[in-house]
Amino acid sequence: MYQKTKKKLWVSFLCLIVICIVIFAWMYQFLGEKNEQTVNEIGMIYMSEMNRQLEQKYSTIIDLRKSQVEGILKRTSPETVSYDEQMLEEMRLNASVRSAVYMGFYTENGANEVIYGEPVEMENTEEFQRFLNGEIQITSCLSADGEKILILGVEAEYPMKDGGKSELLVVGFSMEDLEKALVTQEENALVYTHIIEEDGSFVVRTGYDGWSNYYDYIQDNIGEFNGKTPDAYVTELQNSVGRNEPFSELVVVGKSHRHLYCTPLPGSGWYLVSVMPYDALDKIISSLGEQRIGLVLGACGALIFVVLIVFEVYLRVIHQQMEELDRARKDAIHANQAKSEFLSNMSHDIRTPMNGIVGMTAIAMANIQDPVRVQDCLKKVTLSSKHLLGLINDVLDMSKIEDGKLSLNMDALSLRDTMDSIVNIVQPQIHSKKQHFDIFVQKIQTEEVYCDGVRLNQVLLNLLSNAIKFTPEDGRINIYLSQEDSPAGKDYVRCHFRVKDTGIGMSPEFVEKVFDSFTRDEEQVRKIEGTGLGMAITKCIVEAMKGTIEVQSEQNQGTEFHVTLDLEKAETRVEDMLLPDWNMLVVDNNEDLCQSAVHALGEIGVNAEWSVNGRQALRMVEERHARHDDYQVILLDWRMPGMDGLEMTREIRKLVGDEIPILIVSAYDWSDIEEEALAAGAHGFISKPLFKSNLYVGLSKFAGETSAPEEKTHDTHNFTGKRILLAEDNDLNWEIAEDLLLEVGFKVNRAENGQICVEMFEQSEIGEYDVILMDIRMPVKNGYEAARAIRALDRPDVNLPIIAMTADAFSDDVQHCLDSGMNAHIAKPIDMDKLLVQLEKYIEWGESAQ
Repeated sequence: MYQKTKKKLWVSFLCLIVICIVIFAWMYQFLGEKNEQTVNEIGMIYMSEMNRQLEQKYSTIIDLRKSQVEGILKRTSPETVSYDEQMLEEMRLNASVRSAVYMGFYTENGANEVIYGEPVEMENTEEFQRFLNGEIQITSCLSADGEKILILGVEAEYPMKDGGKSELLVVGFSMEDLEKALVTQEENALVYTHIIEEDGSFVVRTGYDGWSNYYDYIQDNIGEFNGKTPDAYVTELQNSVGRNEPFSELVVVGKSHRHLYCTPLPGSGWYLVSVMPYDALDKIISSLGEQRIGLVLGACGALIFVVLIVFEVYLRVIHQQMEELDRARKDAIHANQAKSEFLSNMSHDIRTPMNGIVGMTAIAMANIQDPVRVQDCLKKVTLSSKHLLGLINDVLDMSKIEDGKLSLNMDALSLRDTMDSIVNIVQPQIHSKKQHFDIFVQKIQTEEVYCDGVRLNQVLLNLLSNAIKFTPEDGRINIYLSQEDSPAGKDYVRCHFRVKDTGIGMSPEFVEKVFDSFTRDEEQVRKIEGTGLGMAITKCIVEAMKGTIEVQSEQNQGTEFHVTLDLEKAETRVEDMLLPDWNMLVVDNNEDLCQSAVHALGEIGVNAEWSVNGRQALRMVEERHARHDDYQVILLDWRMPGMDGLEMTREIRKLVGDEIPILIVSAYDWSDIEEEALAAGAHGFISKPLFKSNLYVGLSKFAGETSAPEEKTHDTHNFTGKRILLAEDNDLNWEIAEDLLLEVGFKVNRAENGQICVEMFEQSEIGEYDVILMDIRMPVKNGYEAARAIRALDRPDVNLPIIAMTADAFSDDVQHCLDSGMNAHIAKPIDMDKLLVQLEKYIEWGESAQ
């Protein structure tokens, strides 16, 4: 096998040598034919760049002169002077110090008054009238001694001798600076430049003595070339000038070939003409041809030598590749084992909300006689269940994440609800590990944004779960949310999420690869369950949201993850949130939280003071009580060093009695301290984070009435008399759906599979059903097939709403439902609020369509 491979390599090597010789011979011939074309292209590129640089010099000089003229206006403002000798002397001084040679006041009809210098003669009256009308800002004139001068003008209403007002201040400068900058006058110069007017008259010229018009020079000195006569060149150049377009052409002057390039100069009626001898470039490029044979032969020999070296090394490369393939195979086996372990263990990401569900269920069972407590537990179970559903989708969607095809479902969400749900989910774990937890919000511009709520929850809970897992008992875990203006525009807000802990930290080496898939610092965490996938998924989600994630960590000191997202602001109706002009006191050992809370309270009409020290806060309460100006409400943090919130509540009650409402603020569950807090004299509880809406809802009941917005319930929907055809093969799912739909007034008929659904609809009376709810995975005929069959029936009501209600919940499944003729998609487990919103929308649409 090795000998066969070696023989094939030798044959390939010889063929390669022959091919190289043929290719190099062809290249030599081809390049020789391209000499003239190359010269032309290089000349055009060179001339274009040269003209661009000359135009920049021109613009620099003109801008300098314009600034000098504008300086005259600032120095002697038309609005502040009257016509007298003092004004004239000052204007002359202005002209003199700016090296002007002429200054005058002009009106658009040509009337003028010379202020400085000698009167000038206008060479081109038509161009000068355009100058007076403001069509161009630059022109030229002849001085008294016949020298060309550069003329600039700015609008200015100076008083004139005859009692009228000028419309233009005209200032003339020597043409010397412009000539020096634009004209190359060296004896052996490669490029010559001129400035001409539209009629061909020279403004600035190099050589060409005896010629006053460039068009005349072309006709008398340029010969016929490539079938073009001098008249044709003049006509083409005049046409380009008339259209204000660049002109480039190869011409013959005597026996010399030259490139002629002409471009308009901005702000004037002038044109820059550059001429470069072709022969100079031709000589340079031709010399390259003389070296071509040697270079080609040398390159061919070098290539053959390189091929020999490649041939010698090739077998070694094959051996190395085989070793690399073996290592890759082992890596793939390791990765597959890690993935299998991940799927078998289901990861800590899923255990986190499961712990919340189990914990809240146990609390609800223990407090079954307390409806308020049970309702609170069920609400938290619902939040955890929704997040768990999102995590399950992520596990099933793993292949899409690895392929970079992660999809986002952007929808309006409340950051307050998001942070509340996160707190509720992690509370049981933090409580069981006896860790200290707090949450801070600062500089919140908007609580409502567009974002994929499930993905955002997953990111934050991944970070919090790791913080909890790798932080010992009595350690501290904080989460921070702040906002600032987004560089994406005023419709966006930049959100900063920080998760900081005092845990075991990471080594500098592991920080570099913390976001790699299936990566764990085994020396640090070998006794802690996990697969090392959470951070890789987190980074993938953040990048899909066009955000960034950074990490700072030090071993045995802790870790901080920083996620930055630019989120679009949600256009939601903002309820008026305004409380009485109370005086309040906020007490928390964190200064940033105090300032943030005071700022939020100020936005809802409350005057708040703050303190980070319990003893100082007591003195503030006592001082106000002594001058009969008590605080109306006091907010106390539950856990503070020295004197906690409950102890401080007791002390305040001793000072001022029971009249002042005292509310406990904490990121922990109220049930943990409720009994003790109420016994100490607290009136209630506000959960962190302290969003403006949280504070308003918690405080509004002390304003005389409760203004907190109530959550929508199913009772707001009434579908009495409406009929639904529900295609569902699973008995338990049918029972759940039937009870929920009957509760809001629907009459429900069941079809056990897609075929029966089509038959029942086909046999029904016209308009009997208002909507069809369609499961997807059913025997005999699935939901896609059933929807297409219904749409194909010859009935006037085949366009009734069909809504998919299925556990196939990925974006591809949603699109498949729509492509099959369905109107909308609802994912299982059923979110009744979302389902009823869709039913209300499409039933109203169906009625209006009829």
